Amino acid sequence: MSSSRGEMDAESAKKGLDDPKNQLPAVMARNEKTVREGFWKKMTRVAGKVPFAEEAAAAWFCARDPETPTRVRATLLAALAYFVMPVDFIPDIIAAFGFTDDATVLMAALGLVSSYMKPRHRKAAREALGLPPAKDEG
Repeated sequence: MSSSRGEMDAESAKKGLDDPKNQLPAVMARNEKTVREGFWKKMTRVAGKVPFAEEAAAAWFCARDPETPTRVRATLLAALAYFVMPVDFIPDIIAAFGFTDDATVLMAALGLVSSYMKPRHRKAAREALGLPPAKDEG
């Protein structure tokens, strides 16, 4: 049976939902909520234990910056959501190795979007973490 114009059959609807360009806003919104609700909670627990705390915080500030392009925000939010999630490939409670997967995901994301990380994001991260200003900040 053929459908009339303007109606979408189940197969067409599924294809539309499976199209990555239609999934990005929903996935990004879910990641943004996960990061917004859990990032600083986790960061306050682990900041002294992870060598990438400053980079993660700078990524958080960059992802929240309205001047950051959507694709960059999506990349950073995905990496930060992975960091925040309680279940990951290598559990965080495993001494010395627990955060290696989190660091790898975050560093890969930062490698892709590092040109969008501004000095103001890094400065805000240092302030939020209670670190002294960087040498180039005066």
